[in-house]
Amino acid sequence: MPASLDAQLEDSANDPELITAALALNANDLPKAEAILRARLKRDPLEVAAIRMLAEVAGRIGRYADAEKLLRRALDLAPGFDAARHNLVVALHRQNKSAEALTHLDDLMSRDANAPGYRILRAAILVRLGDYPQALLVYAAVLADHPLQPASWMSYGHALKTVGRQTDSIAAYRRAIAIEPTLGEAWWSLANLKTVSFDAADIAAMQAALATPDVADADCYHLDFALGKALEDRAEYPASFAHYAAGNALRRTELDYDADETSANVERSRALYTAGFFAARAGQGCPDPDPIFVVGLPRSGSTLIEQILSSHSRVEGTTELPDLLALARRLGARDAAETGDRFADRVAALDPDELRALGQEYLDLTRPQRRSERPLFIDKMPNNFIHAGLIHLILPNAKIIDARRHPLGCCFSGFKQHFARGQSFSYDLGDIGRYWADYAKLMAHFDEVLPGRIHRVHYEQLVAEPEAEIRRLLDYCGLEFEPGVLDFHRTERAVRTASSEQVRQPLYASAVDHWQHYAEWLTPLVETLGPLLDKYPIVSQPEDTDLAK
Repeated sequence: MPASLDAQLEDSANDPELITAALALNANDLPKAEAILRARLKRDPLEVAAIRMLAEVAGRIGRYADAEKLLRRALDLAPGFDAARHNLVVALHRQNKSAEALTHLDDLMSRDANAPGYRILRAAILVRLGDYPQALLVYAAVLADHPLQPASWMSYGHALKTVGRQTDSIAAYRRAIAIEPTLGEAWWSLANLKTVSFDAADIAAMQAALATPDVADADCYHLDFALGKALEDRAEYPASFAHYAAGNALRRTELDYDADETSANVERSRALYTAGFFAARAGQGCPDPDPIFVVGLPRSGSTLIEQILSSHSRVEGTTELPDLLALARRLGARDAAETGDRFADRVAALDPDELRALGQEYLDLTRPQRRSERPLFIDKMPNNFIHAGLIHLILPNAKIIDARRHPLGCCFSGFKQHFARGQSFSYDLGDIGRYWADYAKLMAHFDEVLPGRIHRVHYEQLVAEPEAEIRRLLDYCGLEFEPGVLDFHRTERAVRTASSEQVRQPLYASAVDHWQHYAEWLTPLVETLGPLLDKYPIVSQPEDTDLAK
């Protein structure tokens, strides 16, 4: 690090104004910190410590692209500013720019190869890239050197679970709990395997952790979800639901989800994507047929469909890829002075070259996730249903599969599940019911304007007649039947979602109507779904999903 930078950082560490900003950051008073730092940078735009601190403000509120720009500016001014480069690695990682993040991390580790923070971050990036063998080696090595790190044991457990090493993953989660008994996420991670049976001592330990004074909210709601599952397995349904309800209610307080905005987005999509709109753009987009999108709601059987297709010799499973959502967010980004529906206006204005380029960009962004030479790959981000129209425009030969499950089974299964990220609608029974209805309404619209374009798989039918449904699925994907797809549970591959252990077992029907154990507490969900419950599985016209009827 150049001496001039050393001197500047030393001055910054003793600067009263920057100290005040740092104290505001430590107190999570982000508006105060941002005001101080912006005023400082207006006077001194070359103050790299202030630039880095402002980037931290941006990162804490999820504005990772803004954080990235600021950190690149800091590194332009001071290439040896390793703390800023470390922050840049994190910002890139959070935006799924994993390959570039790894390049910057390699630069840092060339100067400090044994820093445990760098090593753990490297393992996390390798997991994101799907390189589980190397990630597991890194986790094992760093934990051998620093064994009293409960969060690292938990992350190691996640990676072990993903590759199917369930016994080792349980041991890792148990190790995390032994170090920090109130670590709610580790307890939930055990419960989320769906195969661990908690004994009375485990339940007592979770209850004691929940009663610990000053336990963090995140630990509380993870413990509530874990206790809900533990008591469910013991058929103690009233107590189980009480914990599920408490965990959801607490988690919901942290989220800024607006069901009205979801409904408005669906209506904007229906207005934009008409049959005439698609007909005018026929033959455009990137012609590559590589992607198979599996869309719908979480807990609807999408991981099962992915596992079945990944058992075919021509198909590679990946995970819930964020890249299409990122492209859509970019299209919808508005300048401060803009009004109206930026996304719809931008999509309507895309010319053939731009549509093709967007399709190719998606393929380029997802390329690092493809670990084999198989010609087709699966993107099972369920939320992509909202952008089925965009998929058709930019990748007209991609397949789109709608994974659907009875709304009570699907929605309550989602309510019982604590998601790591991205499913903010799932923590309130009314919200999740409205979300299912909005999803079904949009899919019915696409059935009308693009008949036959989207293939639907009903979970209940797949369980009842697996071979017939799998053959229909393969026919839609243009794939020859292979006997191995019927033994999908024997396929060895990394599975990164909540159903990772369930899809390593044969099909079972026990989950189809499991919600009935909780029926007396599901009134808000039943009332929200209304007539849709009687019409399932035939929800074929947009008006069928009008909850006002």
